[in-house]
Amino acid sequence: MFNIGLPELILIFFVALIIFGPRKLPEVGRSIGKALRSFKKASLDIKEALEQEPPEEIKQEVKQKLELREREEGKEKTTG
Repeated sequence: MFNIGLPELILIFFVALIIFGPRKLPEVGRSIGKALRSFKKASLDIKEALEQEPPEEIKQEVKQKLELREREEGKEKTTG
């Protein structure tokens, strides 16, 4: 994904250590881990919701609206 090797990870760790200090670094790591987990969970939930079959009531409602629109367009063509 990011193609980050071991030397890059070590550099990132030392920069974070300098910026946040040794006491704050574990807390920052936990916060980043929680944020990534919640983002991954939310994206999986959205993906599952999009892949699900819509309920039958919604299918019927869409079908009725399409039929109504087709009838209205048909009337406009015959009168126009």
